[in-house]
Amino acid sequence: MFFSAWLKGIGLGASLIMAIGGQNAHVLRMGLSRQHIGITVLVCIVGDALLIAAGVAGMGALIEQSPALMTVARWTGAAFLTWYGLRAWRAAFSTGALHAEKGVPTISWQQAALTVMALTWLNPHVYLDTVVLLGSIASQQTPLAQPWFALGAMTASLLWFLGLGYGARLLSPVFASPRAWRILDGLIGCMMLGLAVSLVWV
Repeated sequence: MFFSAWLKGIGLGASLIMAIGGQNAHVLRMGLSRQHIGITVLVCIVGDALLIAAGVAGMGALIEQSPALMTVARWTGAAFLTWYGLRAWRAAFSTGALHAEKGVPTISWQQAALTVMALTWLNPHVYLDTVVLLGSIASQQTPLAQPWFALGAMTASLLWFLGLGYGARLLSPVFASPRAWRILDGLIGCMMLGLAVSLVWV
């Protein structure tokens, strides 16, 4: 029973975490540029673990019953995603901001950590997926199986972010030129602005 609950957690967790989003795009970008991969991946894993634990503990029901909280999170997240998207577009069209050997300008570990924390905690979709959805499905498990379900979802998060962050370097030859980085930044900008619009267009 416990192993089955763990597998269910891995399956559902992977299906939610692997979806293309702002957090994954940032982890990929840090992995490709080989900047602060450890702290970036760690923030994602710890953040997901806390959100999953909160959902299984019943926080999902509380958030679902608080429209005001979700409204604040929605607009705050949309504002941040808009800023991030415009910044990515600026990098894509700025010839002086790119370096072929690095791909992106160097940032401090504090900037890297704060950015990925914002992408994690200011995104209402994270709460809906990780807390509300996972929490509601976890509530259908037996009390003894719920911790194993949560552990399975956390395992999926751990494996995904480690693979995305440290596996991105395999794509380094593709991103050896500034043009490839401009294309990536342009796509990230479109995706971030699209996510921002989806948050407020309800």
